[in-house]
Parts: sequence; structure tokens; C-alpha cells
Amino acid sequence: MKNWDQFLAPYKQAVSELKVKLKGMRGQYELDASHSPIEFVTGRVKPMASILDKASQKGISVKNLEKEMQDIAGLRIMCQFVDDIHTVVNLLRIRNDFEIVEERDYISHEKTSGYRSYHVVIRYPVQTIHGEKKILAEIQIRTLAMNFWATIEHSLNYKYKGAFPSDIRMRLQRAAEAAFHLDEEMSLIRGEIQEAQAFFTRKKEATQEEKK
Repeated sequence: MKNWDQFLAPYKQAVSELKVKLKGMRGQYELDASHSPIEFVTGRVKPMASILDKASQKGISVKNLEKEMQDIAGLRIMCQFVDDIHTVVNLLRIRNDFEIVEERDYISHEKTSGYRSYHVVIRYPVQTIHGEKKILAEIQIRTLAMNFWATIEHSLNYKYKGAFPSDIRMRLQRAAEAAFHLDEEMSLIRGEIQEAQAFFTRKKEATQEEKK
């Protein structure tokens, strides 16, 4: 095909810019001294080997990668509570610096494996020396518990290439349910948790002021 570094450059730029913008949303909540629905943000561009491997599995030709592969550029937004996920999705919907082209709700409709997350596919305009280039990027929004499960499942998937032994598959499904129950329990005491976190933050700030 073409020069792969040149092909990936706008995706790397998009991830870099989006990380700054999404982290900026968290910063605005902190300035308002209110609970941020965003705990932290990560991002990556798929390695070329992974892109080509997925293209082969999905039957995507190299010339159609830009149009048909949605997650070459990927962002993850981690949240403390399930309700925070819906808050973040609504915040993404009202932005005018990118276009949402697809949403997939794997929280209300989890995968058979137990996977839960909310995926938002966007079309993001990257400004280059050759003009504007719009690329597809995927933003995954999930709780910390969902992310823990998904990270383990992803690692095991590499080992077993998707063909999990029945006992491993069963335990993963049980673990997914346990993670979701953890999220539910944390949501029930959300007020107490946020009050404790706010108290800790005030105490930390007061201690820092005393040391000045």
C-alpha cells in the first residue's frame, strides 16, 4: 500500500487532540468543584500488525481501511459509576468538533461473553498541511470494574484466539456479572462515596496550604 507512517499520522494526531479535549472536560468539573463523570482518559492507535490482522478477519481490503475500520484510533473514558457513562455520552452528543456516526450500547445489551461498555464512533476532522482529513475514531466509555474485566478478557482472547475452554468462558461470564453487581452496589452508595471524596480533597488542599 502506501507509507504506513503517513497513513497512521492523522490517527495519531486525532488521538493526541482528543485526549487533551476529553481531559479538559474533567478539568472543567474540577474548576466547578463538582463531581466529574470522567475519572481518566487513555488513547492509542492500533499497531499496523493488529490493523492488518483485523482487516483479514473482517474481510476488509487495505484500500477500504479508512472507511470500514472504525477503531484504528481509539479512546477510553473511565468512569466511577454507571450513571456517569450516560452523562459522558450526552456530553459527547452536544459537542460540535466531531460528528457521531454510530453508538453501540453494550451496557444495556451486554455481549454473550459478558462484555459491557458503551461505544461511540465519531468522524473527527484532522487539520493537516494538505487540508482537512476526516477520520473515524472509537470512544469506549466504561466503569473501572468493566475495564478490569475487559482487560483480562482481552489478554485471554490473545492466548486462546477467541476459542475459550468452557470452564474459562463460564468463569469469565461469572466475573462479568460480579463486576456489574459491584457497579450496582457502588451506585447505591454513590452519595456517600462522593461526600467522602470531596472531604478528602478539601483536607488535602488545606494541608497543602498549611505547608506554604
